[in-house]
Amino acid sequence: MRLSPPSAYVEDTGTPKGRGVFAARSFVDGEIVEVCPVVLFHIPFSSLPEEAKTLVFNWTVLAGVPDTHALALGYGSMYNHDNPANLRYEADRQSSVLRFIAVRPIAQGEELTVNYNAIGGGAQWHDDNWFDRMKIKPLVSQ
Repeated sequence: MRLSPPSAYVEDTGTPKGRGVFAARSFVDGEIVEVCPVVLFHIPFSSLPEEAKTLVFNWTVLAGVPDTHALALGYGSMYNHDNPANLRYEADRQSSVLRFIAVRPIAQGEELTVNYNAIGGGAQWHDDNWFDRMKIKPLVSQ
């Protein structure tokens, strides 16, 4: 599998969120925005350093590998939260990558977001309790 850089850039959001990832061009619904190689940690979530807990994806749920979490390289672990988000994500266990896919048309310059709550990588979820579950105070009101 050949990976290419995404059509995205990082800059300050101008909000308490800090940096965010933004679309360098428009994307259509269903288009792959980024494919990120992942670094796998084969340890329980509770054993991860506190700083890593806000950056990893649950590879156990996404790829079926017990007690495993994935740090997405590229921009993958930098996407901010929104509910609903404009991206969903899915794991490719064989290639050890995460794919980030547009769930609606995305305009050039729009911030690219994922939903931290949506188990399995969906763009929308019925609640917004990820920050509470992780014992993290959200930077902005959700």
